[in-house]
Amino acid sequence: MPIYECIKVETENRVTTVTLDRPAKRNAMSPQLNDEMLDALTRLASDPETDVLVLTGAGESFTAGMDLQEYFRDTENDPVLSERAKWTMREWSYNRLRFFPRPTIAAVNGWCFGGGFMPLVSCDFAIAADEAQFGLSEVNWGILPGGLVTRDVVLSMGYRDALYYALTGKPFDGKRAKEVGLVNDSVPRDQLDAAVAELTGTLLALNPHTVRATKEALRHSATMNYEQATDYLAAKSAQLSARDPEQGRKKGLSQFLDTKEFKPGLGAYRRAAQDA
Repeated sequence: MPIYECIKVETENRVTTVTLDRPAKRNAMSPQLNDEMLDALTRLASDPETDVLVLTGAGESFTAGMDLQEYFRDTENDPVLSERAKWTMREWSYNRLRFFPRPTIAAVNGWCFGGGFMPLVSCDFAIAADEAQFGLSEVNWGILPGGLVTRDVVLSMGYRDALYYALTGKPFDGKRAKEVGLVNDSVPRDQLDAAVAELTGTLLALNPHTVRATKEALRHSATMNYEQATDYLAAKSAQLSARDPEQGRKKGLSQFLDTKEFKPGLGAYRRAAQDA
């Protein structure tokens, strides 16, 4: 993995943490940061040491959104440069992150404004610090919420709350983000790392092939009609059965029906790695 200037990438115990690392700029997303994020996610998508991806920010911010000088002002007179900057931002923060082949967690440690909502809503999970501040601030200076946030924030927050915060631009904290469904949980800042570690521990204990297939099934079928979803999910189930080297379905059934040691509603089946 290269050494980047605007982000940090660290892997430990099969969890890779990617940190937006421009604290002096509140981790504002510049074209260079976006280029580095696209490169990192491309590499990590096939990294055998990564089973969970955590996205966070350095210092007191998750990200303040787009770097207004570098992303907007410095590219406005160069259509090619401007289009490339927009494509790269959309590609990493929506396409690559949303469909990353492993679970993703946004650990929102502080400020998350404007374009920062794109990677936030693209992650599978989000845990915020109570003290974190959120804001769909674009309305305050005359533009729409960045990229596909205008669409996806409704899925995360619900129609009424999305309208309220997008139209008023009012900021809100982590506790309110939890109330409106933007994040899964909100905890005091000094407990954020522990809350993220608890979630990653839960995910790491599960069959990674099943986790990946389940994520893909939910992500893709959500935009299908019922007839399409029926066919797609049947094919996805067959694909998982054929590709899963653990044969989790057979093990789970055996541990439930034969040895009586597994209760599906109360936890995961015992994987071979756990016998060692």
